[in-house]
Amino acid sequence: MEITHNGAGIEVLLGDITKMETDAIVNAANTSLMGGGGVDGAIHRAGGKAILDDCIRIRNQQGGCPVGEAVITTGGNLKCRYVIHTVGPVWNGGMRRGEEEKLRSCYRNALALANANHVASIAFPSISTGIYRYPKDLASQAAVDEVYTYLTTRETKIRKVVFVCFDKESLELYQQALHM
Repeated sequence: MEITHNGAGIEVLLGDITKMETDAIVNAANTSLMGGGGVDGAIHRAGGKAILDDCIRIRNQQGGCPVGEAVITTGGNLKCRYVIHTVGPVWNGGMRRGEEEKLRSCYRNALALANANHVASIAFPSISTGIYRYPKDLASQAAVDEVYTYLTTRETKIRKVVFVCFDKESLELYQQALHM
């Protein structure tokens, strides 16, 4: 399913982000950038050593990636040119730790980095909804709102954004957030 905003298409699909043929995919990374479980581990395994080498270089230069920020590496063996690594917040109830703003910052910073690197198409996983326990309904609303806001309020080279959902529950929540 796809909808269009300001000439940019927003699509939601059930699938494997490591198989996406977009200019960039987004990795739900950890602050060390050294790979982990879930989406992060899958991307590192599928993308190979080149991604890890870039992550080590970035870590050596700046000490990792803070929550809400984003960095870019090669796509390695993946079908994309780039992997944009962003670190989502751990859910702690959402009341005083700024989880929503940190999650929104992940999407904003990933899109800004994509735009700066002339990315026309980008695929996102559902950031922070795995081991970081961010509620899927709240995460999908924040993600869709932040992407829509970015695409409609900035000049951008991005023409296609895909939310790649790992499970049917997430797919339905993203579809609801997009009013599909």
